[in-house]
Amino acid sequence: MSSIDWGDAPTWIAAVFAGGAALFAGLTIRSQRQQIAEQRDFIGEQSQNLTLERAELRASQEQRRWAQAKQVSMTFRTAGQSGVSDYNASVGYDRWSVDVFNGSDEPIRDVMVRFGDTYNAASAHEVEANHLPDQGRRTAPLAVLGPGRTANFESPQFQEVTVDNNRPALQFTDAAGAVWRRDEHGVLTEVEE
Repeated sequence: MSSIDWGDAPTWIAAVFAGGAALFAGLTIRSQRQQIAEQRDFIGEQSQNLTLERAELRASQEQRRWAQAKQVSMTFRTAGQSGVSDYNASVGYDRWSVDVFNGSDEPIRDVMVRFGDTYNAASAHEVEANHLPDQGRRTAPLAVLGPGRTANFESPQFQEVTVDNNRPALQFTDAAGAVWRRDEHGVLTEVEE
C-alpha cells in the first residue's frame, strides 16, 4: 500500500482551490463577455430605434413646414385686348391677371407675382376689399394676405407677342418665415436666401 504524504496535502488542496478559483474566474469572465455582447446588441437596437424616431420626427417636421405653403394657390389667365389689328381682326391679349388664394389657417406675407423679369410692375388688390379711393389696388408686394383670402395681381401691358414669354410666378413668405415660390406649372419650391 502506498502511503499519503500529508506534507503535500496543503499544496494539493491549495492547487484544487486555485483551479476552482481559476475555473470560476473563467466562467465569470465568459459570463461578463456574454453580458457585454448582449448590452452592445441592445444599445445597437436602441440606436437604430432612435435613428428611426429621428427620421420620423424630421419627416413630420418637414411635412408641417410644407403644409401652409401647399395651401397657397395661384390661378392665372390672359386679359385685356392688345388693340393691335391684323386684317381687321383683334390679335389677342396683352397682360396677365393672376389670383392668389391663401387656403391656409394663417396669413402669408410679402406676396409678389413676377411676370417675366419684373416683380414691381404689378398692382395687387384683395378681391374681397371694399372700393377704396385707390380702387383697392396696391403696389406689389402685398404685405399680408389673410387666411381664406384671395388677392388679384395684374401684369403690366406687354406686346401681344411677348405676353406668353412673361408668364407669372408667385413668391410669398409663410407664417414661419420661409420664402416659397410657385411657378406657372404649380410647382412649389422653397427659396434659399
